[in-house]
Amino acid sequence: MNRPAVLVTGGAKRLGAAMSRRFSGAGWHVVIHCNSSRREAEELAASLLSAEVVQCDLIDSEAAIAMIEALAARLDDWRVLVNSASIFVPDEATGLDPETSRLSMRINAVSPVRMSQAYLKHARSKAGRRVIDVTDQKLANPNPDFFSYTMSKHALAATVPMLAMTAQPEDRIYALAPGAILPSHDQNAEEAEISHRMNPLGRRTAPEEVADAALFLAEGPLASGQTLYVDSGQHLLSQPRDVMYLARGALG
Repeated sequence: MNRPAVLVTGGAKRLGAAMSRRFSGAGWHVVIHCNSSRREAEELAASLLSAEVVQCDLIDSEAAIAMIEALAARLDDWRVLVNSASIFVPDEATGLDPETSRLSMRINAVSPVRMSQAYLKHARSKAGRRVIDVTDQKLANPNPDFFSYTMSKHALAATVPMLAMTAQPEDRIYALAPGAILPSHDQNAEEAEISHRMNPLGRRTAPEEVADAALFLAEGPLASGQTLYVDSGQHLLSQPRDVMYLARGALG
C-alpha cells in the first residue's frame, strides 16, 4: 500500500467521521476505530477509497495498546494517530460523580495518552509521525458543567507539550480544540442552533472545518506542542455555563 495511514479513534460518527472522510479524500488509508458503532464504522469504511475498521473499548487501556501495537506491526507508513473518541457525560463542580469521573479520565485521557506513547514507540513512517489529541475549547473557556469531562480534557491537553518535549525531532504532537459544533448530550435542534452561535462570529462552526484542521496538522509545518482552536472564537469568551444550558435559558 502506497498511501499514508491514519488511525481515527471514534472515527465512525460525529467529528471522527468527518475527519475520516477528509483524510480519505486527501488520499490517505483510514483506520476507523469504533467500540459500539461497528455497523456505522463498516458502512463508512465501505464508502471510502481505502479504509478498514478496528474495534476496541478504550476503557481497557491494555487492549488499546495491543491495538496500536498490532497496527504498527503491519502499517509501513503510519503517519498520524488522531485521538478523537471521548465520552461526554454530565456532572457538576459541586458534585463530581465518581463513576463518571473514572470513565471520563480513562477514556478521554489515560487511554489516549498510553496509545500515543505506544504509537510513538512502535509506529513506522519515514515522513515523521503526528499525534493529534482532540480536546475542547473549554480548555480556555471553562465552566462548571460537565465537570469530569472537562477535567479529563484538561488532563489530556497537559500531556501535549510534555510529549512534544520528549518526541523525536521529526515527530509532532498537537491538540485540536473544537467548540460547540454538533448537538451534544440531549440537545434538540433548536437548542443547538442557538448554542452553536454563541461565539464572537455568531456562526455555526462546521464539522468539516475541524476535519480540515486535522489534515493541516497532519501535513503542515506547525511546530510541535501547540493547540489549534476551531470554534469561531468561542474560547475567547467567558461563559458561565455550558452553551447547551445557556441556550435553554434563552429559550425558557
